[in-house]
Amino acid sequence: MGDNPTVSVLLPVYNAGQTVSAAVRSILQQSYSDFELIAVDDGSNDETFSVLTRLARSDSRIKLFGRPHEGLVSALNFGLRQCRGQFVARMDGDDVSRYNRLEKQVCFLRDHADTGLVSGQVSYQGDKQKNFGYCLYVEWINSLTSHHEISLNRFIESPLAHPSVMFRKSLISMFGPYASGPFPEDYELWLRWLEQGIKMAKIPETVLDWHDNENRLSRNHPDYSLDAFFKIKANYLALWLKKNNPHYPEVWIWGAGRKARHRAEYLEMHQCLIKGYIDVRSNLAGNIIQDRKVRLYHDLPDKDDSFIVVYVGKRSVREEIRAYLNENGFVEGVNYIVAA
Repeated sequence: MGDNPTVSVLLPVYNAGQTVSAAVRSILQQSYSDFELIAVDDGSNDETFSVLTRLARSDSRIKLFGRPHEGLVSALNFGLRQCRGQFVARMDGDDVSRYNRLEKQVCFLRDHADTGLVSGQVSYQGDKQKNFGYCLYVEWINSLTSHHEISLNRFIESPLAHPSVMFRKSLISMFGPYASGPFPEDYELWLRWLEQGIKMAKIPETVLDWHDNENRLSRNHPDYSLDAFFKIKANYLALWLKKNNPHYPEVWIWGAGRKARHRAEYLEMHQCLIKGYIDVRSNLAGNIIQDRKVRLYHDLPDKDDSFIVVYVGKRSVREEIRAYLNENGFVEGVNYIVAA
């Protein structure tokens, strides 16, 4: 082992006293040992810091930092400044990494010099009946393994589980750390890096047991609300459209309902022009909504003279639309993009 470890495992924690020991031990027991664990306690008012202190005394690879409670982004960026490794692996205080996670991710990044970030599949650990929607989300992200799949699906939802990723630390100096604002900090970072052309991939194996609980930030904090997701997606989708839509700024929106129109309105704030709507409901065909005509789905605009943004939230319907567009000669990423 050299002066600096190969991997820095970044673990920000807040009031995780009941679970953090298992999380840390899953890292200490990794098959790959050339790492440091940067544990940042974000002003916990439970036993988190004392648990971490005991663990740090037993293993010199743990570097423990206690800070006033300033929130996750502040803790993440403070931790990044302490990381000495070539690669940064994220970890949360209520999750458990599989024993060979670090080894597999380091090998992948070493074998794929053109890839900036590698994730892996996750195992959902929560109430699968009560939180069936979250289970479907985990199933969806696990299905996206290649850079092509991750890139094309980025405007639906976040395609990566934050505590499952490992990335090159050089990306931080190139494109900046986590941003603070009214949006999910991890999703914004993925969108920003993808916009900059950074390749991402996912090992088609489970690397993490992802625990779901009622106190998770994504359930309770306004920065993780649906509206926050729509706004940050629209920002980066507009940038993507400017580069990839040959008919920019004009777009057709698949979805004439109130929700789809509301989501599309954020695109208009970024200088996109909505030419019209497409819908499957025959009662809407020919209607004029906001001075734009609604076309029925079998009356698609010419693919060589239009670009479609699909704003449909239901997964099963979304896949039907994808199949229909593909059957009619539309190419995803060339003639249309899905952005639920």
